[in-house]
Amino acid sequence: MRVSFVKMHGLGNDFIVLDARETALPGVLDNAAVRALADRREGIGCDQLILLESDEAADCRMRIFNQDGGEVEACGNASRAVGLLLGKPARIATAGGIIETRPDGDACSVDMGVPRFGWDAIPLAYAMDTLTMPLGWEELEQPAAVNVGNPHVVFFVEDNDATRLDTLGPIIEQDELFPERVNVNVATVENRSTIRLRVWERGAGLTRACGTGACATAVAAMRRGLTEREVTVHLPGGPLTILWDEDERITMSGPATESFRGSFEWSDYA
Repeated sequence: MRVSFVKMHGLGNDFIVLDARETALPGVLDNAAVRALADRREGIGCDQLILLESDEAADCRMRIFNQDGGEVEACGNASRAVGLLLGKPARIATAGGIIETRPDGDACSVDMGVPRFGWDAIPLAYAMDTLTMPLGWEELEQPAAVNVGNPHVVFFVEDNDATRLDTLGPIIEQDELFPERVNVNVATVENRSTIRLRVWERGAGLTRACGTGACATAVAAMRRGLTEREVTVHLPGGPLTILWDEDERITMSGPATESFRGSFEWSDYA
């Protein structure tokens, strides 16, 4: 049986979107099938695979699988892509909670909800201050921890381009302190309205853009008094605007793009 897909990206962070709202997939989307589809040489290729399903409490449910096959709670760039694909304001259920999207031309704004800062909400293996964590990994020290639907640590450094994120990212991601692993953000605050950011994404590695990482980093900078409540976060793939408003909700705004559409034979990957 052939299955249709849409290939999309948000600032270069790319996705395969499968729509199972009206027609169920012909089989189980397991870890091996996700890895096969995400493979850039023998599959379609993506950072994340997105599965849309029906949901009684929302316009649809968005399930998110990293290229290693693991299912995760949230993805900001994918939220914008799906928001554009739906083509109208929508409520989308995720494993990290319900988010709201509002498309506007080639861009989309996403209400990412309220960030969480408790050590057990990140989660961490044991209690500690999450605003300035008293630990480090080589030159990366004293991060902040934020959960924005998925777990992040944020390191503020003088020059994030000089950080060996390809080496330190996987070490931090899999540290025993983080029982569900963690996304690793390395940020440089340029002024009170601008941040430069690079991200090691849990289960995906170095990425050109990470929407939840931009949200987590902006909120961490605001909590530390480094920026105003609205900032532009510049990632390798491009900029995102992050607003943390007075009711504590995060709004992320930025572009997303449909690359192409196609279909594949389910039995070739499942």
